[in-house]
Amino acid sequence: MGETTAAIARATPEADFIAVEVHGPGVGGLLKRIAADGLANVRIIRHDALEVLARMIPDGALAAIHLFFPDPWPKKRHHKRRLVQPEFAALAARKLAPKGIVHAATDWPDYAEHMNSVFMNETLLEPAPSGFVERFATKFETRGRRLGHPIRDLFFRRK
Repeated sequence: MGETTAAIARATPEADFIAVEVHGPGVGGLLKRIAADGLANVRIIRHDALEVLARMIPDGALAAIHLFFPDPWPKKRHHKRRLVQPEFAALAARKLAPKGIVHAATDWPDYAEHMNSVFMNETLLEPAPSGFVERFATKFETRGRRLGHPIRDLFFRRK
């Protein structure tokens, strides 16, 4: 619903952010927060993230990509729907500037292992010690912690 994006934008006014979301209420929630907080450093694209990266973002243009609690698609037969796949990692790496960061967070241990494996196998990425911005808790993180799920942050840097 935009709370995390708005918090990050407030905390990092010197950086510009593009929020990509397909969920209409999420876009509306973020628009309300942008207006209420007077944020001038956030733009929103309501569209599929893969298509936005592939068709709207030039190679080497991004300082960071943040994937905070993407849908884990926990059933094995649905794993193919997960955002983080080898094709996504290759695309994301191309869109990052040299030394740009991918920061992914999840509360699903098997998805964390999967994402780590995918990013480790992308030749343009290497492990990084930290992210571009501080990650504020999302409602998905809060729910995951309440359920006892471990939270895992993954950081990779464009070579």
